[in-house]
Amino acid sequence: MTQEETGVKHIRVASKKFEDGEWWYIRPSGKRERVESHLRKNDKRMFVGGKYIPQDHPLWKSGNYKTFDEAAFSSLKNYQSSTEGEVYIITNPAWKGWIKVGMAVDSQDRCNGYQTSSPMRDYKLEYSKHFNNRRTAEFKAHKLCSKQAKDRNGEWFKISVKEAKNVIETITQECYAKETS
Repeated sequence: MTQEETGVKHIRVASKKFEDGEWWYIRPSGKRERVESHLRKNDKRMFVGGKYIPQDHPLWKSGNYKTFDEAAFSSLKNYQSSTEGEVYIITNPAWKGWIKVGMAVDSQDRCNGYQTSSPMRDYKLEYSKHFNNRRTAEFKAHKLCSKQAKDRNGEWFKISVKEAKNVIETITQECYAKETS
């Protein structure tokens, strides 16, 4: 059974055809189930980077994706219409005293994306806060951080993490939803 036949990459790797002529999915525990049964159970689930994503996520689309960007752009309509997301603070010791204030559907996923361009994998997600409207919240955060920062270059600010976190926490208007750290 090929990847094209199953439509799922990991089945090809973790399956075996037994003497009975059936293809079986082998679980890490050693337990097995028929591939067809395994596919039926998982065709209504979403995984990003191996992590299960619940159906109430704004970018939910059944499938197995490496990143949220891959999932988002595979269903571009949902990505553009989704306003929910996070405003985050990321640091890198290579730029001491500078922080990045940005927005993403999933801030940890965004930080993981930055790691691919850093040989030291040293970007750190310092803080994130969830908003109903991430674009509006990010705009407000940039405006407020600009007033307090010693310098600014695009989305990078010369300001302490604590000061930027306090700025983001003050954004409570219609874009506020819930907080994560």
